[in-house]
Amino acid sequence: MDVELLVIPDCPHTAAATDLLRQTLTDLGMPGQLVRTTVITDDVHARERGFPGSPTFLIDGVDPYGQQSQPAALACRLYDTPAGRRPIPDATRLRHALNAGQPRP
Repeated sequence: MDVELLVIPDCPHTAAATDLLRQTLTDLGMPGQLVRTTVITDDVHARERGFPGSPTFLIDGVDPYGQQSQPAALACRLYDTPAGRRPIPDATRLRHALNAGQPRP
Protein backbone atom coordinates (compact mmCIF):
# COMPACT_ATOMS: atom_id res chain seq x y z
CA MET A 1 0.00 0.00 0.00
CA ASP A 2 1.23 3.48 -0.87
CA VAL A 3 0.47 6.08 1.84
CA GLU A 4 1.26 9.73 1.25
CA LEU A 5 0.50 12.88 3.20
CA LEU A 6 0.42 16.11 1.18
CA VAL A 7 0.96 19.35 3.09
CA ILE A 8 1.84 22.98 2.50
CA PRO A 9 4.97 24.53 4.04
CA ASP A 10 4.51 25.32 7.72
CA CYS A 11 1.05 23.72 7.82
CA PRO A 12 -0.11 23.99 11.45
CA HIS A 13 -1.85 20.60 11.18
CA THR A 14 1.01 18.49 9.79
CA ALA A 15 2.02 17.08 13.19
CA ALA A 16 -1.56 16.18 14.17
CA ALA A 17 -2.20 14.59 10.76
CA THR A 18 1.05 12.60 10.95
CA ASP A 19 0.25 11.45 14.48
CA LEU A 20 -3.27 10.39 13.46
CA LEU A 21 -1.94 8.50 10.45
CA ARG A 22 0.81 6.74 12.45
CA GLN A 23 -1.57 5.80 15.29
CA THR A 24 -4.20 4.50 12.87
CA LEU A 25 -1.62 2.40 11.01
CA THR A 26 -0.39 1.01 14.34
CA ASP A 27 -3.97 0.19 15.38
CA LEU A 28 -4.35 -1.71 12.09
CA GLY A 29 -1.20 -3.75 12.79
CA MET A 30 0.97 -1.85 10.29
CA PRO A 31 3.33 0.20 12.48
CA GLY A 32 6.14 -0.12 9.93
CA GLN A 33 4.11 1.07 6.94
CA LEU A 34 6.08 3.61 4.93
CA VAL A 35 4.42 7.03 4.85
CA ARG A 36 5.71 9.68 2.47
CA THR A 37 5.18 13.34 3.21
CA THR A 38 5.18 15.65 0.22
CA VAL A 39 5.30 19.41 0.61
CA ILE A 40 3.26 21.27 -2.02
CA THR A 41 5.05 24.55 -2.56
CA ASP A 42 3.26 26.39 -5.36
CA ASP A 43 0.04 26.63 -7.37
CA VAL A 44 1.48 24.67 -10.31
CA HIS A 45 2.40 21.73 -8.07
CA ALA A 46 -1.02 21.97 -6.36
CA ARG A 47 -2.83 21.75 -9.72
CA GLU A 48 -0.60 18.89 -10.94
CA ARG A 49 -1.40 16.88 -7.80
CA GLY A 50 -5.07 17.91 -7.61
CA PHE A 51 -4.28 19.17 -4.11
CA PRO A 52 -7.44 20.41 -2.32
CA GLY A 53 -5.62 21.65 0.79
CA SER A 54 -3.39 20.71 3.68
CA PRO A 55 -3.28 18.08 4.98
CA THR A 56 -4.40 15.65 2.27
CA PHE A 57 -4.20 11.89 2.81
CA LEU A 58 -3.59 9.67 -0.22
CA ILE A 59 -3.95 5.89 -0.12
CA ASP A 60 -2.66 4.21 -3.24
CA GLY A 61 -2.86 7.62 -4.91
CA VAL A 62 -6.52 8.14 -4.00
CA ASP A 63 -7.89 10.81 -1.68
CA PRO A 64 -10.56 8.95 0.33
CA TYR A 65 -12.10 12.32 1.27
CA GLY A 66 -11.90 13.88 -2.18
CA GLN A 67 -14.72 15.48 -4.04
CA GLN A 68 -14.65 16.10 -7.77
CA SER A 69 -15.62 19.75 -7.34
CA GLN A 70 -12.71 20.67 -5.05
CA PRO A 71 -10.30 23.06 -6.77
CA ALA A 72 -6.56 22.83 -6.18
CA ALA A 73 -5.48 25.25 -3.47
CA LEU A 74 -2.50 26.20 -1.33
CA ALA A 75 -4.68 26.41 1.75
CA CYS A 76 -5.73 24.60 4.87
CA ARG A 77 -8.27 21.84 4.46
CA LEU A 78 -11.24 21.01 6.65
CA TYR A 79 -12.82 17.59 7.07
CA ASP A 80 -16.41 16.79 7.96
CA THR A 81 -16.38 14.70 11.14
CA PRO A 82 -19.06 13.60 13.62
CA ALA A 83 -17.83 16.49 15.82
CA GLY A 84 -18.16 19.04 13.00
CA ARG A 85 -15.58 20.48 10.59
CA ARG A 86 -12.01 19.81 11.73
CA PRO A 87 -8.49 20.28 10.30
CA ILE A 88 -7.87 16.50 10.37
CA PRO A 89 -10.26 13.67 9.55
CA ASP A 90 -12.11 11.38 11.91
CA ALA A 91 -9.94 8.43 13.00
CA THR A 92 -12.67 5.89 12.26
CA ARG A 93 -13.06 7.02 8.66
CA LEU A 94 -9.29 7.06 8.16
CA ARG A 95 -9.10 3.54 9.60
CA HIS A 96 -11.73 2.34 7.11
CA ALA A 97 -9.89 3.97 4.21
CA LEU A 98 -6.54 2.47 5.23
CA ASN A 99 -8.12 -0.93 5.86
CA ALA A 100 -9.63 -0.88 2.36
CA GLY A 101 -6.15 -0.19 0.95
CA GLN A 102 -4.51 -3.16 2.65
CA PRO A 103 -3.50 -6.05 0.41
CA ARG A 104 -5.61 -9.14 0.95
CA PRO A 105 -4.00 -12.51 1.80
